[in-house]
Amino acid sequence: MVPVEVVGVRTHLADDEIVVLLLDPDAALLVPILIGPSEASAIASAQAGIVPPRPMTHDLLRDALLAAGAAVDHVEIKRLEDGVFHAALVLASGRHVDARASDAIAVALRFACPVLCSAEVVALAGVELRPAASEDDISQFREFLDHVSAEDFETGRDPGPEGGGRDG
Repeated sequence: MVPVEVVGVRTHLADDEIVVLLLDPDAALLVPILIGPSEASAIASAQAGIVPPRPMTHDLLRDALLAAGAAVDHVEIKRLEDGVFHAALVLASGRHVDARASDAIAVALRFACPVLCSAEVVALAGVELRPAASEDDISQFREFLDHVSAEDFETGRDPGPEGGGRDG
């Protein structure tokens, strides 16, 4: 497992798809995971520090775990099978809870805990950063995240069946 940075979410305008980008800084690879608008909103709002007036699903899960005396130590993106990313929440007790990659990332952001990714997954799904543009791309993307809101991802469309490079 290698530590990855959650760069954020991005909408690919040509395909009208949303991805969450994970950066393996040591390998200079970005791992894109297709996600739905709800998951994108959950990730973007957590990164922006937005606290909703009522708890959303990932906030509720965090609150329920804490109320039960459990905490998430880290999350793991464990494998990529048939284009579907598989993940787990790893509790402080050492127990693993199966999760979709996007949900695991959204929860990790709420617990401010590390996201780890299998080196094999990074090698299989990672996209090499252009050396000259990588810092600028990430800077521009962080600027985008500073100004994005949860409402920007409400498209009203069905994200389609899970699979085919989706987190599922």
